[in-house]
Amino acid sequence: MGIFADYSIGPDSARIWATNRSPVVDNGEEMSTARRRWATALALATTGAILLAACADAPPSSLGGRPAATALPKSPTALPRFSPAQFRQLLASLKGKPVVVNIWASWCGPCTAEAPGLARVAKDFQGKVQFLGVDILDHLPPARSFIRKYGWPYPSVFDPTGAIRDDLGFVGQPITIVYDASGQQAFSWSGAVDEEALRTALEDVLGT
Repeated sequence: MGIFADYSIGPDSARIWATNRSPVVDNGEEMSTARRRWATALALATTGAILLAACADAPPSSLGGRPAATALPKSPTALPRFSPAQFRQLLASLKGKPVVVNIWASWCGPCTAEAPGLARVAKDFQGKVQFLGVDILDHLPPARSFIRKYGWPYPSVFDPTGAIRDDLGFVGQPITIVYDASGQQAFSWSGAVDEEALRTALEDVLGT
């Protein structure tokens, strides 16, 4: 009886069975060689299965080396899609300067009401405070038109499911949050933010 292995369905699913066919051998040395070859093939199959399993379990970022750094979008209308984890990484990278996060949507009435005031405050504090929008539950074409209409000079990220807002612990929109230079929340406002209240909060975190 001979032992045969079938690897046609992949190394991790190799089938081994017995057959009544007797292997043709001339002497004991040839039989020993056949056994060594079978053992080598089995070892290779096992190694391949282990490597495939390791790759399947590894996170995507580890397959391509170090993950790319999360950076501010290059323009106000770029609107790259961000996850909550990416957004938190971005906030962490901005420590050292106060940050204003405004959660908004182009279809939101109170967001429209506050938009001109946000543009004015952002321009007045440009270079001292980093403004950052989070566009939620929206579509990109109207969101970009909204940004252009009100002349926002700062970037926003795109969050079509509202996951970033939820991760920050808020409901509804708009929401305005001020973080001080150490990354601690210093101010928050639900609904259309009052322009003067926002200015006062920024002066407080800047110590002016």
